[in-house]
Amino acid sequence: MKSRNRLVVFLLVIAISMFSCQVLSEVRSIPTQDDPVLPTSTTPSEVTPVLSPVAVEPQVTQVPSVIISSPAEDLLIDLYESSNPGVVAIQVLAETGSGLGSGFVLDKEGHIITNFHVIDGVSDLEVDFPSGFKTRGDVIGTDPDSDLAVIKVDAPPEELHPLPLGDSSKVKVGQTVVAIGSPFRFNGTMTTGIVSSLGRTLDSIRSAPGGSFFTAGDIIQTDAAINPGNSGGPLLNLDGEVIGVNRAIETFNINSQDEPLNSGIGFAIAINIVKRVAPSLISDGGYDYPYLGISSLNELNLLQQEALGLPQSNGAYISSITPGSPAEDAGLRGGTVPTDFRNIFSGGDLIIAIDDQPIQTFSDLLSYLIQEKSPGDTITLTILRDNEEKEVDLTLGKRP
Repeated sequence: MKSRNRLVVFLLVIAISMFSCQVLSEVRSIPTQDDPVLPTSTTPSEVTPVLSPVAVEPQVTQVPSVIISSPAEDLLIDLYESSNPGVVAIQVLAETGSGLGSGFVLDKEGHIITNFHVIDGVSDLEVDFPSGFKTRGDVIGTDPDSDLAVIKVDAPPEELHPLPLGDSSKVKVGQTVVAIGSPFRFNGTMTTGIVSSLGRTLDSIRSAPGGSFFTAGDIIQTDAAINPGNSGGPLLNLDGEVIGVNRAIETFNINSQDEPLNSGIGFAIAINIVKRVAPSLISDGGYDYPYLGISSLNELNLLQQEALGLPQSNGAYISSITPGSPAEDAGLRGGTVPTDFRNIFSGGDLIIAIDDQPIQTFSDLLSYLIQEKSPGDTITLTILRDNEEKEVDLTLGKRP
C-alpha cells in the first residue's frame, strides 16, 4: 500500500512539473513590441543558424557625406568666383627675355590696369583671361611715378568683367584683404591677409633732378602673399572692391632663379591714386603730378631731432631744396649746417601742416598732394623756422 501511494505521489509531481514547463515555454515565446514574430513551429531544415556577433556584418545605410563650410569660407569662395573673371595674366616679351605679370579689367571698353614695371620696355604683349581667351594688348598710357600703366585689348564683351573700385581713404589697418594674380606663373592664385599699415612711401621708377628718385606715396602695406607675377593684380576688400594695385615686396629671400620670395611685407598702390591717374593715362597717355621741389627725411628719431635743434620730431623736415623749384620760389629753406649725422644738415624748415592739415611725416604731406592737388594749385604750408611758426604760400609746379 505504501509503495502504491509513493508511486501516485511521484506521478503527480512529474505531471505538475511537465505542466509548469509547458506554461513557461509558452510565456517565453510571446513576442514583445521590439522582437520579431517567429513561427510557432519549425522543422530542422527551416532553422536559421545564429551567427556570432563577430561574424555579423551590419547593414549600414549609406548616407552621402556633406561638407559644411563656414560663413567666412563662403564669403571668400563667392569673392573669388565673382572677382577672378576680371583678373588677367600679362605675358611680356622684351629684348632681355620674357616675363609675367598680372592686371585687372577696368571697364567694358577693354582697358586693363597693371604696373608700369610689368610692361616697361616690352616689344610684345599678351593678355590671358581666366576663360582661356588670349589676345594681344597695346600700352596706351604709363605713369612711372606711381608705377601704373593702362593696356587696351580687343576682346569680346563676355570676356570683360570690370572689377568695382573701392575707396582707399576708408581702408583700415587690420581689415582682411585678398590678392589675386599669377605668382610664379600660377594664374588665378588667391591669397589672403590683412592691411598691415597705410601711407607708406616707395621710390618712384622715374629719377628726379640731381640723380635721386621721386617718391611714390599713399602705399598700402599688407601681409597677403605677393610674389613675382602678382605685380599689377588687384588687392581687394571683402566686398570684392579693388582697394589697391599690388606693386612690390620687401624681402631678403630669393629662390634658385634669384627671384624674390614673399616675407610678409607687400605693397600696393592705393586705388584712389588709380582713380585719379587712370583717366589721364587713357586720354593723354600720361599724368602730371604736383611738384614742390624738396627732399625730406620721412620721419625723424630723437637723436636726429636733437642734432637738428628742432623742438619736435613730428613734421616733414626739408633737408634740401631743388634749384628753380616752386619751393625755392616760395622762399623755403633746406638744411646747410653739418651735424654729427652724415648727409643731414640743420637749419632747414620743418613743415608741420598743409592747408591746415597736420603733418606727422613726409608721407602725410605727399599723400595729401597726390590725392588732393594738381599742378598750378596754390597751397599754404605751416612751417617751423628757428623755432618760430609761420605760413608760406606756394604754387605747385609739375614734376620735371
